[in-house]
Amino acid sequence: MPAATAAIRSTRVIIGLEIHVELRTRSKMFTRAPSPAHPDFEGREPNALVDPLVAALPGTLPVMNKRAVEMSAMVGLALHCTIAEHCHWDRKNYFYPDLPKGYQISQYDQPLCSDGFFDLPMAGSTKRIGIIRAHLEEDTGKLGHELPGGFHYDGSLVDLNRAGTPLLEIVTAPDFDSADEVVAFAQELRNLCRFLGVTEGVMQKGHMRFEPNVNMAITLEDGTEIRTPVVEVKNLNSFKAVKGAIEHEMVRQVEAWKRDGRVMGRGMKATRGWDDVKGETVLQREKEDAHDYRYLPDPDLLPVEIDAAWRARLQAELPEPPLSRRQRYVKDFGLAEVDAENLTAERDDCFYFEACVHAAGGGAKAGFAIGKLLRNTGAKWANERGAAIAALGVKPERVAELFALREANAVGPQAADQLFGLLCEGDASVHGLAEKHGLLQVRDDAALDRWCDEAIAANAQAAADVAAGKVAAIGRIVGAAMKLSAGKGDAKSFNERILRKLQKP
Repeated sequence: MPAATAAIRSTRVIIGLEIHVELRTRSKMFTRAPSPAHPDFEGREPNALVDPLVAALPGTLPVMNKRAVEMSAMVGLALHCTIAEHCHWDRKNYFYPDLPKGYQISQYDQPLCSDGFFDLPMAGSTKRIGIIRAHLEEDTGKLGHELPGGFHYDGSLVDLNRAGTPLLEIVTAPDFDSADEVVAFAQELRNLCRFLGVTEGVMQKGHMRFEPNVNMAITLEDGTEIRTPVVEVKNLNSFKAVKGAIEHEMVRQVEAWKRDGRVMGRGMKATRGWDDVKGETVLQREKEDAHDYRYLPDPDLLPVEIDAAWRARLQAELPEPPLSRRQRYVKDFGLAEVDAENLTAERDDCFYFEACVHAAGGGAKAGFAIGKLLRNTGAKWANERGAAIAALGVKPERVAELFALREANAVGPQAADQLFGLLCEGDASVHGLAEKHGLLQVRDDAALDRWCDEAIAANAQAAADVAAGKVAAIGRIVGAAMKLSAGKGDAKSFNERILRKLQKP
């Protein structure tokens, strides 16, 4: 095809997204062999999670994993999809060394979930992303191209541990206008699926894989619009890779059209891989159309029938989604958007936060203060111990006690931090720990005045500045008083006392 010579007036990108979610069931999709997507079985040696059905030995027959169907339906419900009352299984035929049967059991014309949407938060608004379908299938195995330790091997090694793992494929409409929108959606979807408990969502382990379908709409000077062939970038397992691959394709496709003039049409789709080191996509193969897979109904599996009662039970299992929680924390608790985002970033930590607020009696004051406490003090101790906040072992009731002591001004922020660390060591009364370690704030006016006087004397210039009306200088004096009191004094009380001493009427 000759190179295109017409001048370009403008370009815009058109992006759809396919997402593969490995479901964290204990067993595989059509057999009781353990699934590597479940934390109890991850990291096993190659081909350790294989049984006769996974290996496609003659005479084996598949049996459907009911929980995988339920997990998939829950994702569909959370994405406002229609859940099919009736769907069947199909065989998707193609040859690849890591596909033992020579076909993949999937769903073609009757997906489990269809016609949904997700309202993606934008700056001051939302953008509705259409969900075309979400269908359930089995994963393939993996090919390795070198032995552990870097030993050379003339060929590829087949590991069937992943083969047969329940895999939910979610397909969006081509509603994205930029790489940033795709990344934002991918992050929201990952968080949603983790909240539903259907996947561990560790992208480096392949629990979620993203495949953007990208092409460019090019408007020429005469007003004609042409579209470049669609490229599907396969198996991206980081948000950085998703963004980089899309932005690379936006440039590469326009340059390719200038050279060869190829436009979208039948048989023109291609799949490409992402080279993270070079920052570019690499052609893998010309992509087949659906008819090339010779889909046919699987004769060995019964259809899936989901009645109203089953659907209602699954709907009742759905937790409040993380996006709704974030909005509620900002509105009801007065938390900053960034704090709300961090509190909902991990499902267990989010549930722990809400348990702590409930133990403290609920309300905006408890929500705000405990949110700040966990985001600062809790996150600090979690980072030091290499664990999630919820896994530190501090009971919600103890966090509520610590909140009550802070509200009563019985302990200061430094003491609260120390007390939280002590609670990580073992369960005990917070008030008792504060007494034992001398962390209760002093209420003795004479002692407070003495610390203030000593701090003023030690910071004569700052004291003169405060006396002259430069109130910002008081911070140095308050800090000195806090140090003299070993944290037993209250910064607010020190501030008020020092001002009264230095700015006499």
